[in-house]
Amino acid sequence: MAVATLVSRAAGFARVLVVASALGLGSRLLDAYNVANTLPNAVFEIVVGGAMASVVVPLLARSSHAGDAQRLLSLTVYGLSAITIAAMVTAPWIVSLYTPGFSADQRSTAVLFARFFLPQIPFYGVSAVAGAILNTRGRFAAPAWAPLINSVVVIAVGLLYLAVPSFTLLAAGTTAGVFAQMALVVWALRRSGFPLRLRFDLRGLGLRRIARLGGWALLSVAAAQVLLAVATRAASLSGPGGVSVYQNASAIFQVPYAVIALSVMTAILPRLSRNAARHDLRRVTDDLSRAIRLAVVILAPVAAAMLVLGPQIATLLFAHGNSSPSAVTRLGLVVAAFGVALVPFTAYAILQRGFYALQDTRTPALITTGVTAVGVPGCLVAGWTLPSAQVVVAVPLAYAVAYTTGLIASAIVLRRRLGRLDGHRLLRTHAKVAVATGAAGVVTALLSDSLPVALISAAVLFLAIAELLHLTEIRQLYRMTGMSFLRA
Repeated sequence: MAVATLVSRAAGFARVLVVASALGLGSRLLDAYNVANTLPNAVFEIVVGGAMASVVVPLLARSSHAGDAQRLLSLTVYGLSAITIAAMVTAPWIVSLYTPGFSADQRSTAVLFARFFLPQIPFYGVSAVAGAILNTRGRFAAPAWAPLINSVVVIAVGLLYLAVPSFTLLAAGTTAGVFAQMALVVWALRRSGFPLRLRFDLRGLGLRRIARLGGWALLSVAAAQVLLAVATRAASLSGPGGVSVYQNASAIFQVPYAVIALSVMTAILPRLSRNAARHDLRRVTDDLSRAIRLAVVILAPVAAAMLVLGPQIATLLFAHGNSSPSAVTRLGLVVAAFGVALVPFTAYAILQRGFYALQDTRTPALITTGVTAVGVPGCLVAGWTLPSAQVVVAVPLAYAVAYTTGLIASAIVLRRRLGRLDGHRLLRTHAKVAVATGAAGVVTALLSDSLPVALISAAVLFLAIAELLHLTEIRQLYRMTGMSFLRA
């Protein structure tokens, strides 16, 4: 699963690079494509995504009857199909909500893309529920590898578009990728012996209970989607390429978080949940502290590299194909700004898992709503007060302020809940990391003309200073990854 997740995410990032190269970073066409491709994901997350982990998986795990799983899969098909039809009818209004900075022609293009992309909603839903059913039956491979199929299809479509520019090929091919992802999971479910058939008798599924339990999760996801929508609106005010610059910088930001932070959380959180179930609050605190310290030790240097080398990273990854040089330059500034948000966002996400381990979905939902209440005004003020070209650079800074606020609120509440939060050790680790990262950042800036030399030199210096400062988390990472030979 770990290998599949890593490969799938790498392919997903490659897809971003190929599509940006084919359509041209900075072009109105890529902006329209990206906005429209955001819509099915946003609708799916609001309707189903928030309830998946908190309601659907536990429901399937408690029930051994295939009929309940069939009813849930049927409900997904019926409900999301109806929502898709409604979304396609209202597509012009939905697109306008995200794109106040688009021209009339660009908005029309985005609406046309949206009507090709919105049918992805039931594909995502069926894939998610079928994957959850497979997981409860002890089968994990297909759901983990399925996103790779999606990315491979879209990469092929993007490369073909470079040779044969065709709107229909691009639009239909993108949706075909999501369909292929769903088809793989459904095929694996059928091979597992699960009887695939739609049912009309949905009674007994406990719809009221699902709605009640998923309410707080829905609030949390909806709040996050509101912030995403407002950030996209602000980026659209930055002129041609603004939306794509924001979304591609966000994709770069998500890579270290997904590969490093989620891996640390995956390793730590099973024990966190067991200790919470035993009401061993001291060990819950230790687990949270350890997860934050390990993540910060890895991600602080990455954040510094983004901050110092944002323009070079953008040039290396996106200065290809039909991309505009000015858009690549602006992307570098946004990548640098996202570096400010990386550490607080990660620490916030880890503390949120602490609430979930304590079986509390209400508190993180309220805190996420507070994060949105801080981030939305930041994006709006940027759109109202800054020159248009600078608005998109301010969006990740608004994120940084919002998630720092969420981090502080989560820490305060968890400290009251747990009795302590290991503050002294956290502060000591952060101080040592700041010294090592600061020195490495200076070296990176001095050698920024050569990206490989800068990164290697900074990494060596960071590790050397960490060893001198007895940063024990580095040694823990060596042991966790089997790389103790590096220390020798």
